[in-house]
Amino acid sequence: MVILLAGIAVFIFRRYSNEKSFITYIFLAALCVRLIFGLLIHVFEIREFVGLDSLGYDVTASKISDYWMGYIPEDPNLTWLLAVRGPGWGMNYLIGFLYLTLGKSIFVVQSIFAVVGAATIPLVYFCSERIFHNKSVARATAIGVAFFPPFIIWSGQMLKDGLIVFLLVLAMMMVLQIQRKFTFAGAVALIISLTGILSLRFYIFYMVSVAVVAGFIIGLDTSFKDVVRRVSILVGIGLVLIYFGMIRVATVDLDTYASFERLQVSRLDQATSGDSGFASDQDVSTVGGALGVLPIGFAYLMFAPFPWEMKNFRQSITLPDILLWWSMIPLLIYGLWYAIKHRLRASLPILIFTFLLTISYSVFQGNVGAAYRQRTQIQVFLFMFIAVGWGLIREKIEDKRAVETNRRNELNRHLKTRLQEQQRAT
Repeated sequence: MVILLAGIAVFIFRRYSNEKSFITYIFLAALCVRLIFGLLIHVFEIREFVGLDSLGYDVTASKISDYWMGYIPEDPNLTWLLAVRGPGWGMNYLIGFLYLTLGKSIFVVQSIFAVVGAATIPLVYFCSERIFHNKSVARATAIGVAFFPPFIIWSGQMLKDGLIVFLLVLAMMMVLQIQRKFTFAGAVALIISLTGILSLRFYIFYMVSVAVVAGFIIGLDTSFKDVVRRVSILVGIGLVLIYFGMIRVATVDLDTYASFERLQVSRLDQATSGDSGFASDQDVSTVGGALGVLPIGFAYLMFAPFPWEMKNFRQSITLPDILLWWSMIPLLIYGLWYAIKHRLRASLPILIFTFLLTISYSVFQGNVGAAYRQRTQIQVFLFMFIAVGWGLIREKIEDKRAVETNRRNELNRHLKTRLQEQQRAT
């Protein structure tokens, strides 16, 4: 299955890329490190340590698969799990289907998820190159997402995080593509990505939708004809989602799970259920309370776990990538400044989505582990701006070296001319 899916991915990516060798090598390298990581956690049986959720998905998906096969009778709990409602219902369906067709093996499914995680890297490359029109920036972005430890950890297991990141990048890539030229395949891919995001984490669906709408309306060209065309495409995509009931499902989930009171219960549970909770005394059940917790929530979301607060081995092993992440913050700020100043329209959908998700997670995340894990959904786009910042600094260094080289060459020419004049005079 891995060879088959990887072969299909390589074929697709090479077809639409001008840098076929780089795309192929970076995809295969990213896939190898994810498969190796998955193999290690499988052989040494450390899923409970690095990704406990996968064991819960295994139990639920096994029941769903058995129910579909008629091995177990219907019961109220299983009926609720089979319903298209509740947070993350798509994950249960997906793994249940894979168990039904491929057998009940966490290792097989997590290996398939590793292919999806590795497929994110070429998409990140295309997305970055489309926004900044710079292959060096696109390469740096792809390399960062391919080998930054959190991306490997969360996309190398049977967890929803890798799937969400893939769908987010796919959605943004399709928005950029349709802005330039509408294609039926691009519209279908966008609808699939939005539906997948809704089935995995419904609240992200709304943030992506806002970013998509803004991207389509503003777009790369603001002529009346192009605006009308993009709005028509947007209406068409909305009608498709309504026809298949996705908007209704999203609305039900929003009404059920997205009240301030529900957010407070969820956040308090995160802050008090483990030894890595923070700000458990904060109340986000009101707008004022949510704004009050925003600064400390943002700090933990973007920078935690802090070295001086690490309490166990699980947190301590994140220290190297945390320090690496901190060292890249100046590059991130520099790249964001450049994007806002020079590439605002092209990067607007990503900027809007990143801003909304950052604010949301800053408010209702109350656990360092959850913040560290879900930060990857933001980091995957922030790495584009980090690559821009790095590229700008490299250009300045190269320009400075070129100026110094020219100055030395000019000085050498001047000295040589003086020497020749003195020789002729002698």
